[in-house]
Amino acid sequence: MKHAVIVAHPDPHSLNLAIARTYAETVRGLGHHAEMRDLYALGFDPCLKADEIPGPGAPTFGDDVQAERARLADADVFAFIYPLWFNAPPAILKGYVDRVFGMGFGFRPGGGATEPALGGRSLISITTSGAPDRWIQDTGAVEGLTRQFDSYLGSVTGLRVLEHVHIGGMVSGITVEAYRAALDDVRTAVARNFE
Repeated sequence: MKHAVIVAHPDPHSLNLAIARTYAETVRGLGHHAEMRDLYALGFDPCLKADEIPGPGAPTFGDDVQAERARLADADVFAFIYPLWFNAPPAILKGYVDRVFGMGFGFRPGGGATEPALGGRSLISITTSGAPDRWIQDTGAVEGLTRQFDSYLGSVTGLRVLEHVHIGGMVSGITVEAYRAALDDVRTAVARNFE
């Protein structure tokens, strides 16, 4: 099984990058393949171009999008790992989804609408935030994000949404114990979904 581990955090020393590396190491330990895609390290351009928008003619995608689609073409699992900023994914991840998972990869034209193109594959999301878990729960932040981002992406592309793991209260001043616990949560989620 091949996992595309797509991480969106600008700090290479962040908890999010540690989570992505832990996720990749853990699935490799199960005999799976993991392809890391660090969007900031790649310098991925998140801005959707006018000629990439589906319309009367076929959209035209730049070399960056075509190369990314080729790298992800045989992925069985898409793991999105990112912080919550204003209770949403970072703009670079949203732009990545807009450009890479759009027409011709995530879905295709069909019957007057679109047809999912990624059926039989899966999506797992792992998010972090500095907000306390209680606040995240009381405001419904993760529930709303899961519905608006994960579930919608799954319905349009045919991806089966496995789980949304949220690790809250973990940004500034994180203790060594909390850091380790967060990585253990990632290992547990991988075991729960892929063993």
